[in-house]
Amino acid sequence: MTEQRQPPLPLRLLLTPWLLLVLCWLGVLSLAWNLVAVVLHPLLPEARGRTVGQSGVSWVYRIFWASARLSGLLRIDNTALAALRDEPGGLIIAANHPSLLDALIIIARVPRTVCIMKASLMDNVFLGAGSRLARYIANNSPRHMIRGAVERLKAGDHLVLFPEGTRSPSPTTVHPLMPGITLMAQRAGVPIQTVLIETDSPYAGKGWPLWRLPPLPVVFRVRLGERFDPDADHEALRQRLQAYFSKELAR
Repeated sequence: MTEQRQPPLPLRLLLTPWLLLVLCWLGVLSLAWNLVAVVLHPLLPEARGRTVGQSGVSWVYRIFWASARLSGLLRIDNTALAALRDEPGGLIIAANHPSLLDALIIIARVPRTVCIMKASLMDNVFLGAGSRLARYIANNSPRHMIRGAVERLKAGDHLVLFPEGTRSPSPTTVHPLMPGITLMAQRAGVPIQTVLIETDSPYAGKGWPLWRLPPLPVVFRVRLGERFDPDADHEALRQRLQAYFSKELAR
């Protein structure tokens, strides 16, 4: 990773508004797409709407990351995810979760994706309409969430999951993984592709708000990990996933 250092105070006073401007740009992009999605949702049939909705969200995040790189504050290398872009069939993309930006990093490169979202965010002005158009899945009921995820996987979508269920305690460690991921894989008959998001930045991690200027530069690198086939022994597979993430991130 690139060596980071905290900017001196005069520079921090200049760069903090610059960071806020970058974040405001993300808000503008998201709001603009959601206004379009409000119009498109009742006009498009479900299958077409889902395709348009997923592509729209992906393009919004691609534009944002291009802008973030130009700002000099945020850098990402997510090119490894391009290998998943045109892969046929359903697939669970399971990643560690060091920051609030992780879903944006993945979706920007893999447009045919659905996510599981907090139910409260489905009505968010910046996220709700676009999420409904893309047929993202609300987590208001575990049973409905798993059923919805299995339906989408059988239909050939890629499901982005952060199996810890919350942000990682640090960039090199993970919380215990939730068991639902292995149940979804078994019921849908799809593999789990692990994705490792590597960073040495605390930015947007636990306890670090988006608006707070971090040591610079902020660098995220994404690499593809091992792929795990579904297993009827859900707990054994969960333990293998847990051990794999722990080992790879500690390297």
